[in-house]
Amino acid sequence: MKIARLGLDRGPRYAVLDEDSDEFVLLSDDPLFGSVTPTGRRLPADRARLVSPMIPRSKVVGFAGTYDEEPCAAPAGLTVFLKPNTAVIGPGDPIVPPAFADRLAHGVELAVVIGRVAKDCPVERAGEAIFGYTVANDVTAQTRDVACAKGFDTACPLGPVIDTAADPGDLALTSRVDGRERLSGSTGQLAFSVPELVSYASSIFTLLPGDVILTGSPHGRGDVEPGQTVEVECEGIGVLRNPVARR
Repeated sequence: MKIARLGLDRGPRYAVLDEDSDEFVLLSDDPLFGSVTPTGRRLPADRARLVSPMIPRSKVVGFAGTYDEEPCAAPAGLTVFLKPNTAVIGPGDPIVPPAFADRLAHGVELAVVIGRVAKDCPVERAGEAIFGYTVANDVTAQTRDVACAKGFDTACPLGPVIDTAADPGDLALTSRVDGRERLSGSTGQLAFSVPELVSYASSIFTLLPGDVILTGSPHGRGDVEPGQTVEVECEGIGVLRNPVARR
């Protein structure tokens, strides 16, 4: 099931994509906190305006080093960082370079959407905490301060949908800047499995429904400049496209 959040005149509403008819079926409630109940109202996909599929309830947890050629022996050796929910934007929203940094880099990542409270979750039960998967662009500003570099407003595009049925084991990841491929890889190259990453994150933070975990980006040339457009794609989930605003 692919769940989207649509921007409508009366505010955002959740919907499920009917891939046979290429239509979104509006839901009566937020599926993260309620049931997946269709209202019967439909909207053609080509007329829908997608917004971020969720605004994380509290945080985005990011991992770095998951695609290193010589990975650490355990998840505890990974670099961990946080992005606030104010960093999250959706498809088509502009990435706004902060005044304190002249250069930006992007990353294409599988993002895990948490569906229930999880603390000190063992690896074998980590799947129970997962609601689904989406695509993330981990935008990073060039600055020594990690909080500023990772957490500025618009630094975390998410979308286009949440796929509740995706198998995260071996999904192709690709990024393009103005149509030219920049980053590529596969979740099959991750040093640690998604359940291992979720379990480790839950040992540091209490994970809440709607929280997001970024699993890391393949290596490559990730720089991006104002006026360019970045596309990040995860096989089967979709393409997330965002322009970079000019100053």
